[in-house]
Parts: sequence; structure tokens; C-alpha cells
Amino acid sequence: MSAQKPLTGVKVIELGTLIAGPFASRIMAEFGAEVIKVESPDGGDPLRKWRKLYEGTSLWWYVQSRNKQSLTLNLKSDAGKEILKRLVADADVVIENFRPGVLEKLGLGWDVLSEINPRLVMVRLSGFGQTGPYKDQPGFGAVGESMGGLRYITGFDDRPPVRTGISIGDSIAALWGVIGGLMALRHREMQGGKGQVVDVALYEAVFAMMESMVPEFDVFGFIRERTGNIMPGITPSSIHTTADGKHVQIGANGDAIFKRFMQAIDRGDLAADPALVDNAGRDQRRDEVYGVIDEWVAGHSLETVLAILNKAEVPASRIYSVADMFKDPQFLARDMIQSARLPDGKAFKVPGIMPKLSATPGSTEWLGPELGEHNQVVLSQLGYSDDEIEQMKLSGVI
Repeated sequence: MSAQKPLTGVKVIELGTLIAGPFASRIMAEFGAEVIKVESPDGGDPLRKWRKLYEGTSLWWYVQSRNKQSLTLNLKSDAGKEILKRLVADADVVIENFRPGVLEKLGLGWDVLSEINPRLVMVRLSGFGQTGPYKDQPGFGAVGESMGGLRYITGFDDRPPVRTGISIGDSIAALWGVIGGLMALRHREMQGGKGQVVDVALYEAVFAMMESMVPEFDVFGFIRERTGNIMPGITPSSIHTTADGKHVQIGANGDAIFKRFMQAIDRGDLAADPALVDNAGRDQRRDEVYGVIDEWVAGHSLETVLAILNKAEVPASRIYSVADMFKDPQFLARDMIQSARLPDGKAFKVPGIMPKLSATPGSTEWLGPELGEHNQVVLSQLGYSDDEIEQMKLSGVI
């Protein structure tokens, strides 16, 4: 692994499954951390079998677990617990997303692990956090999105709430986990060397994204509702349908942008209307404004709409499918669609790395490993002999 990565030298033990915990450790692995993913010997992470499979393994798995080492451990066995404790002894971060109390029941809670390694940072991701009356309830990302407020405001007002199309709650929680973990490492570096717990609740991770919702309710009693593709108070910004049946997002809510937009579509009267010079005035007449935009867009093809608006410097975009991304020059120029090979040599594409760091960029060193692929190397580094490792296999420890 290249030394020119910002997290080179950071050792991470991942105890998570599926999305939130593994996504957090994936990000750290992409930027140089040594990530050892601990999996059950009985099948490993369920993500290995999620969504589209190629030769029996999830394509998602190859991305979510890139740059990680796979170590199988039966954490219900005394030998498995002992191995984990040895791993933790010189680790920097443990990332786990079990339900609160699971590790404690195994004798592997924060009290035990931090005594082994006082410098340890433990990132704990769960549905409701490590405290509070809901902490013992199961809480997947969908529950976090619902309780955190996202589902309530997503969709159209005459229909039930809808999901966003991906497991966004888990991913947001993972990002907060990485941020918290890096802040804790920074604190350890600057303030005496002690670790701490980073407690991330999925519902709070989503709730933190809810913009002005809390003060607006407290001060005005205002409850933000579902408004489809528009956002009342910010006009115009919406999705419109073209003459060829495609969809375009237009964001022209800046005052100067709106003026250029109206001039570009031969509505100089609206560009010059003093009542529409600012956002507040446009929002009061938003039905009229959106009606004008809908009519104009409906009279042109998508490519014509984009050409006119780009020339006028009005922010606009087609609604991209993954097929659009594969051929888009911006994605390609920034290396966001990368080439890789499956275990049998078949070429395929994986998403690129972000954020882009100018001096110490992240990279894909290898794809998601086979279950237990790194057992031998990891256990050997911990001081176990080949005979001891073989006995662990026979006894079901690994």
C-alpha cells in the first residue's frame, strides 16, 4: 500500500456488517488505514449476498470492502475473544454497528477494550445510540430516516412518504462516524493520548441534516411538509419535463440567475418585473413562475433546454441514470468511474474515490476479499504459529 495516504499507519478493526459500519471503515481504508474486517466464519457479512451477484458474490461487496483484510472469528468462543483482544491491543480505531449491549454481553465492551488499549477510539453506530429509552430497539437506516425527519418531507403532499432510493440513513451515519473518529484521533494526538467513544445514532445522523426545521417549528409552529420537486421559499428550483419526455432540474433561484433565465426564454417582461427581482417576491408568485417554466421546457427537447440554459449560465442538469454517468465527460475526467477486475479476470467498473486530495489521494488497492482471505497473515502477525492457526480452523474459531 502506498505510503502517500493520509491515514497510513492507522489501524482499524471493523466489527460491523451490512452498511453503516462497513461504509465508515471503507472510507478509512481508501485513504490508507489498515482495516481488518472481522467476520463470522459462518458466511461472513450478509452484504456478500446482497443485490446483484456475480459468481455467487455481491458486486456491492467488492466495492464496500475494498482495501480491507478479512479475518474470520467466532466471537462467542474464548479463543476468538482472545484474538480480538490481541488485535485491539495495538489498534487505533474499532468500528462496530451491533445493537447496544451485544459486545458487552460478549465481554468485549468499551470498558474491557479501553483497559487493554487506553489509546483506542471506538466508533459505535446504532439505530438510537448507546443511551436513552430506545437504545435496545432494532433500528435500521430506514427507521433512522423515518424518525430523523427525512421520510416525512420526501415525496408529494397527496401521496405517502417515499424513500430516497438508497440506504441514505446508513451512509450519512457512516460519514458522521468517520468525522467523529478522526476528531477523536486528533484529540488523542493533541490532548494527552487517550481514546474515547464516538456514539453515532442513525436517527440523529439524519436529524442533523434537517436544515432549519427545529427553529422554524419552535418560533413559528411551522411544520415542513412534502412538496414534491419544489421547495417553498426558494423559487424557482424544480424538475420539469421536456418535449421528448425527459426530465431536467433547473435551479434559478438566484436573483441575477433568474433574470438571465427569463431573458434566455424570451420573457423579458418577467426579467424586468420589479415584483420578481428577489426570492421572496418570486415565491409569492411561484405557481405563475413554474407555469411559465413548465410551458417553455415542454416545448423543447432536453438537449435544446440544456444548451440554452448553459449558454445563459443558468444551473441545470438532466436527471442522471447510471448509464448517463458512464459516458459523462465530467465523471470520466475526475476518475469517478474506475476500471477493475473480478476474481476470474472479468473487467468491470467501480465508483471512484472522493474527496479528492491533491497531495495524498485515496485509491483502490484491492477489491473486497474472500471470506477469511487474510486469516493466515493477520494471525501470524499476532504471533500464532501455523499449527495453532490450523487448530483454530478445525475447532471453528476461524
